[in-house]
Amino acid sequence: MSGLSLDQLSILLIEPSQTQRKIICAQLEKVGAQNVETASSPEDCWEVMHQFVPDLVITPMYFESSTAGDLLARMRSDETLRDVSFVLISSEDRWESLEPVKQAGVIAILPKPFVITDLELALNAATEFVDDEIDELCYDPELVKTLIVDDSHTSRKHVERLLRSMGFADIELARNGIEAVELLNDTMFDLIITDYNMPEMDGGKLVSHVRNKSFQREIPIIMVTSETDDARLKSVSASGVTAICDKPFHAGEVKSLINKVLE
Repeated sequence: MSGLSLDQLSILLIEPSQTQRKIICAQLEKVGAQNVETASSPEDCWEVMHQFVPDLVITPMYFESSTAGDLLARMRSDETLRDVSFVLISSEDRWESLEPVKQAGVIAILPKPFVITDLELALNAATEFVDDEIDELCYDPELVKTLIVDDSHTSRKHVERLLRSMGFADIELARNGIEAVELLNDTMFDLIITDYNMPEMDGGKLVSHVRNKSFQREIPIIMVTSETDDARLKSVSASGVTAICDKPFHAGEVKSLINKVLE
């Protein structure tokens, strides 16, 4: 989807409330989204999604007999729909409800009601639009060899597509810290972007390994995480992570962080 403009973005809005559908469609039109289809439930549009795969799905947290987490898990296990971007609009704030959605690769969570600027940021993330807030880069992205570490296929591909839209060309992928360590033993990297919560070896242990046991101890490490436990985040920061970025994120934030850590 790299290079799409908002008016080219194919959006599927799934919203049980007819009133809410009208409100959200009006907001989407205001920010320039012109290709919007609507449905009242995931069941109503599941087969259609396979015939006409959207670029972006927008939903609330709860439906009559399922949740956004259920829909997202079903999409991520489906080869046709696993890479479709997903935005959640919800007033839900409980960690146990939001965490599965975050881990499955949601690109934005908007409060209900949301402000239109947040909606625009979410759509820009879906198009992998990169804000031009930084006029001059301190690096040549084509020369930065990058390692992306995340156990979520969707999250890995989302970060990879984002980096490629920014001009990065030399990118390696790992599913957890153990795979990352194997790559680091054989290859020199200029940047690591890693998730925190992963099986086998999580992001915190990976950072500790790089800083204490690797021959690439000075490599910049950006951690992208939905972790909210302050004690854990402080522990990660103390272990030597260069920067922490909240998940979900938007492209401008990542671009700014990369520019800072590569200075």
